[in-house]
Amino acid sequence: MNYINTFIAVSPDTKAKVGTVPPARENTRSIAQIEYELIAPQPYKFTQEEVQFSVHIERTGITPAQLKAKRGGLWSAFFSKPMACMRTSPLAKSYGWGLHFDSEGKVALVPMESQKYQQLSGSPSIEQTRAMRSKRE
Repeated sequence: MNYINTFIAVSPDTKAKVGTVPPARENTRSIAQIEYELIAPQPYKFTQEEVQFSVHIERTGITPAQLKAKRGGLWSAFFSKPMACMRTSPLAKSYGWGLHFDSEGKVALVPMESQKYQQLSGSPSIEQTRAMRSKRE
């Protein structure tokens, strides 16, 4: 499932005040880092599914050769199970980034302090939703 013409606002319980680059870790890149490094430099290039699959490939250690040889099977296997959507992304939950999906389902990051964020979050012409809360209430 990919979002189309949708804006995901930051989580209502985020502690972020501005869009922040996720911090680096010592040994492995976090999901937030991988998502940020995919989306930020190339806005409106990837769909939700492409981002999620890329994160999965990196986190499971699949090599480029394995990916090239088995991409279709890996894709099918990955999406054969129920999958959390981008409303659970740490970028929108913890790091102050709104997620805007265009008419083709391609995603861009929008910092919560920006004028574009204000425009998109108030636009009646696109579907509005929020990132999931970090804590249950």
